[in-house]
This record gives sequence, structure tokens and C-alpha cells, in this order.
Amino acid sequence: QVQLVESGGGLVQPGGSLRLSCAASGSIRRIYAMGWYRQAPGKQREWVATITRGGSTNYADSVKGRFTISRDNAKNTVYLQMNSLKPEDTAVYYCNAEVVTTESGMGYDYWGQGTQVTVSS
Repeated sequence: QVQLVESGGGLVQPGGSLRLSCAASGSIRRIYAMGWYRQAPGKQREWVATITRGGSTNYADSVKGRFTISRDNAKNTVYLQMNSLKPEDTAVYYCNAEVVTTESGMGYDYWGQGTQVTVSS
């Protein structure tokens, strides 16, 4: 199986910064796209950012210019640098990855448990 573990969440003031990380482990042959989603209590989950294996990135309009997604393929890790944080960014942030396992040549979607980000004064 494949496991994704997020870290780096916490409490910050508006305008502050946080850096999230998500490390994948298990029977991994290759990881294609990796990304971040977030969900506030009582609200729908929304897509935040995606990065391909080659480094091409896409961002939700709400975070463009403030967040930066990156990855280290050698470490099977994806990062999310969050700057100029707003109260509206408060949510549980989830990591996801499209993984080809050692047992199969097909790609499957995996998710982490989530890490809490709270932006409040």
C-alpha cells in the first residue's frame, strides 16, 4: 500500500506564512501528479494546487500569487509554501498523489490524513 503523511500546519496571524510538506511511502514505482486540497468545516472540499512530475504547476485563483507548490521526486515529497495568509485560508489541507505501485502499472489516487491550518488574529 501507499501512505501519504502531511506536516507543517499550525496557527498563524493574517499575513503570516506556513510551509506544508507531504511525504509518500510504500510500494511506489512512480508518482505522477501531486497536489493539495483544503476543506473548511461545513464547506465543500476545494482544489488548491497541482504539480506534475516534470514540475508544471496550476493554482486555484484564490491562492495565485500567494502559494507555491513544489516537489522533490527523489524524496517522494510535495510542498506548499503559503504566504500572505488570510482568514479564508483556514482549513484542513490534504495532500494527494497519483501513484503507480510496484504491483501494478496503473496509476491510482491516494490521500493523506490532512493537517490543520488556522489563520486568526
